[in-house]
Amino acid sequence: MGPVRTPSPAVLGAVEAAAMGLGEGSLAPRVGCLPPSGLGVRLLQLPRGGADSRVGRAAGSKRDLEGEGGGAGHAAGWSEALSAAVTALRAGGLVAVPTDTLYGVACSACCSAALGAVYSLKGRCQTKPLAVCLGRVADIYRYCRVRVPRELLEDLLPGPVTLVMERSGELNKDLNPFTPLVGIRIPDHAFMRELAQTFSGPLALTSANISSQPSSLNVKEFQDLWPQLSLVIDGGPIGDAKSPECRLGSTVVDLSVPGKYRIIRPGCALTQTSAILQKKYGLVPSEEPCS
Repeated sequence: MGPVRTPSPAVLGAVEAAAMGLGEGSLAPRVGCLPPSGLGVRLLQLPRGGADSRVGRAAGSKRDLEGEGGGAGHAAGWSEALSAAVTALRAGGLVAVPTDTLYGVACSACCSAALGAVYSLKGRCQTKPLAVCLGRVADIYRYCRVRVPRELLEDLLPGPVTLVMERSGELNKDLNPFTPLVGIRIPDHAFMRELAQTFSGPLALTSANISSQPSSLNVKEFQDLWPQLSLVIDGGPIGDAKSPECRLGSTVVDLSVPGKYRIIRPGCALTQTSAILQKKYGLVPSEEPCS
């Protein structure tokens, strides 16, 4: 991707509309936008008190955090982090976020400059795809051509699984232009789901680490990336650092062909995912690429 030019006021207006879901069809995502300035990162801590330390589980629901022992302070802290993250993402920034498996880096999937900044941040191969994070199962139908029952999606999502399906024309053509498929994530993490819903558009999501380096379970483990981020959301430690599965990330499964599935990455939820796909829905495992 070439050097980023400063957009005109007209283009900036279109970027804002695209980020807020106000653009016209699939044309809006192709508008460029400004990457993060790198002038300093803001770190915000999510309220503590609703964490579940089991592997693959993170903060509880927003209601849990604002219930007994929470109160107005917890609600304000949650709202501040949510508002700051949405603002940074709409401006084309990169935001570090907690998920149900690992810490990740998110950006607007509609912002081509931000997508390029993610690859630069991680030193990531340009042909290695980024996943898309959504807030609801219903949103998947806008961005994918779904060939499995909705009940299957709801059995696996939200959860530590990335479902790979054929992409629709609604996604930015600069997002993974080398493949007709896209991986969809709906993390089992209350903040991430609310962030995706409030942002009102697809988020590109990848792990918060340099490519080929260990994944991160707390914000200090990727502190060397902070200068290139617009915001860091600290949700506390994720999972059990002593568990052998703690840094495996989500299980990635290709569902692009009816009746079949292929495990692309075993991840942390392989056993339960395979059991659901085979025993409940009768899908046949495939060793060959499904596309």
